Amino acid sequence: MIDVLCVGHAAWDVIVRVPEFPAEDAKAEATALAESGGGPAANAAYLLSLWGAKCGFAGLVGDDEAGSRIAREFQTVGVDVTGLERRPGHATPVSLVLVSERTGSRTIVTRKATASPLQLLIAAGAEPKVLLFDGHELNASLEAIDRFPHAATILDAGSVREGTRELVRRVSYLVASERFARQFTGLPTLETPAAQTAAVAELYKVNGQPVVITLGSRGLVYGTDVRCEHLPAVPALTVDTTAAGDIFHGAFAYGVLTGLGWDATLKLAATAAALSVEKPGGRASIPTLDRVREALTRAG
Repeated sequence: MIDVLCVGHAAWDVIVRVPEFPAEDAKAEATALAESGGGPAANAAYLLSLWGAKCGFAGLVGDDEAGSRIAREFQTVGVDVTGLERRPGHATPVSLVLVSERTGSRTIVTRKATASPLQLLIAAGAEPKVLLFDGHELNASLEAIDRFPHAATILDAGSVREGTRELVRRVSYLVASERFARQFTGLPTLETPAAQTAAVAELYKVNGQPVVITLGSRGLVYGTDVRCEHLPAVPALTVDTTAAGDIFHGAFAYGVLTGLGWDATLKLAATAAALSVEKPGGRASIPTLDRVREALTRAG
């Protein structure tokens, strides 16, 4: 049985910490190096299973060592990997994540080989209540929507691509990054309340449901074409922002799965993401559900 099915990108991340980003044609000495699985939908699946949800992941990796590591790491937290295709001859995506210790920000360089579409495979008898997509496997995502018409659907819209452009019209919950919102609407900036209101309104007109736009350290906005609310960021001492957005989306999916209301779901997701940036790493920075609940209790 699967309560949540996450469909999308899986990669093997090599995370390198440096004092600050090196200039072009310069050298820098790493202060730490870590490796783990990554990818938006993959990180969300990892968090959901870590938090006790019955979660499956559908995505494409190779039959190489990186693909084996991704599968093993999923299995350590109980992610159902029936839908993880290990395609012979395909190169598993690998991401180099460079993290600046001075700012906590990260720059990502990804190797992603072109491949034919993923065939959606899930465990027998699975009837997921929630589907989460990151736009990287459009055909499989559309098939999941058709096969499970009663499931709540969430799009982690990180940037405009074929998959996100198509899915933005089809999902129950559009949770977009600032980058996606600017690219999709053509707005040059979302720095002002007026621009944020305009972006929310335009995305709502396309999606037809209340939308969320995350703004990093400036919090988030959400609403419709007639209402736009702002939720400030949860205070955090930023060490490393790697996977913070993925963690937000995974926690958001947990809120949808467990029937939390809008406000409670957004606060849960924002708190999980804030706690994550206070620790280095990607999956290593995912806070436990108990820690998030404790932080929410302290915040009142």
